[in-house]
Amino acid sequence: MAASERAELIAELSHQARVSTMWTVLLHNAIASRSGINVTDMQCINLLQLRGPMTPGQLADAMFLTTGGAITAVIDRLERAGMVRRRRDEKDRRRVIVEALEEGPIAELGRRFMPVAEMYEKVLAGYSDEDLRTVLRYLARNNEVSPEVIERVKQLG
Repeated sequence: MAASERAELIAELSHQARVSTMWTVLLHNAIASRSGINVTDMQCINLLQLRGPMTPGQLADAMFLTTGGAITAVIDRLERAGMVRRRRDEKDRRRVIVEALEEGPIAELGRRFMPVAEMYEKVLAGYSDEDLRTVLRYLARNNEVSPEVIERVKQLG
């Protein structure tokens, strides 16, 4: 493959990734709105589901929110909505841990993502197993380097 053709492929991949990100953000806005929460609150839930229980400080740091006011407001809203709970750390009773609940309103939030799962199933049906392995390697590597990119962005000020 010629260098210019590769450059064009990478440029198109970059463009399509940007379009995909836009659609993902719009989808998350739509789901959050229909669920009666905002996108930041929904991503806090997502983070708790993916990483497990966290302290408010850890959650604030991961979400680029201030400790104290902003993260407390998010946790308060989510707790009132029945999506998270605060509990004392069993090892250090002074620490508070926030965890996502599995039932109730949070289960309904998860059901709102069913059209996404159905769409992925249809889209992915057209790809071979080897194609899927390639996409999986790309996504896994992208997810692996993303924390480093976020740290670099934080450094920019």
